[in-house]
Amino acid sequence: MKSSTPAWNKIEQSFSYQEFFNKVQAEALQPLPGAISSDDNKLHEYKKLNLQRMKRIEKTFHVSEELEQTLLSIKYPQLWTIITEGWCGDSAQNLPAIAKIAKVNLVIKLQIIERDNNLEIMDLYLTNGTRSIPMLISSDTDGNEIFRWGPRPKEAQQLVNRLKSEGIEHDEFIEQLHLWYAKNKGIALEMEFINLLSTSVKN
Repeated sequence: MKSSTPAWNKIEQSFSYQEFFNKVQAEALQPLPGAISSDDNKLHEYKKLNLQRMKRIEKTFHVSEELEQTLLSIKYPQLWTIITEGWCGDSAQNLPAIAKIAKVNLVIKLQIIERDNNLEIMDLYLTNGTRSIPMLISSDTDGNEIFRWGPRPKEAQQLVNRLKSEGIEHDEFIEQLHLWYAKNKGIALEMEFINLLSTSVKN
């Protein structure tokens, strides 16, 4: 699928990783008005949690030598567009690492767009019919898709699928999912990017 389709031309605003981080931080630290809905309060709490997750992963995630060499083998420009939102827990667990991955090779440009402001684009990249995020789309200078990744590492997705099939309550499976992230330390994400990038270089 081309990233030059009409929906892509309607992007109103995109962010660098640092700009997106700053936005999440500002929203997380901003005091809430007295009268807000319970949903808005939950979103605010999620952003506060995610801010801490992003800070932690920025400090602890390091690109492995194998992934670095794979990244440096890319010779032609790629645009990595990530569709996400600041309240998304999976985004907080993966986005800081992906940003570090992208910085290894200057031919890779990373931009972030917000899902809810770009639903026409989001609807081109559904996961089993749902608007799951984060979703990364890599494209070349002509807008041709090279690969896509998301919304979480396959191993994490398998965990989510199993917990849902067992009827585990939402809050509990979210807790187990983030425990998985803490134990895995980005290893699954790295391996998936090594495979994706190796394939894209060969093609």
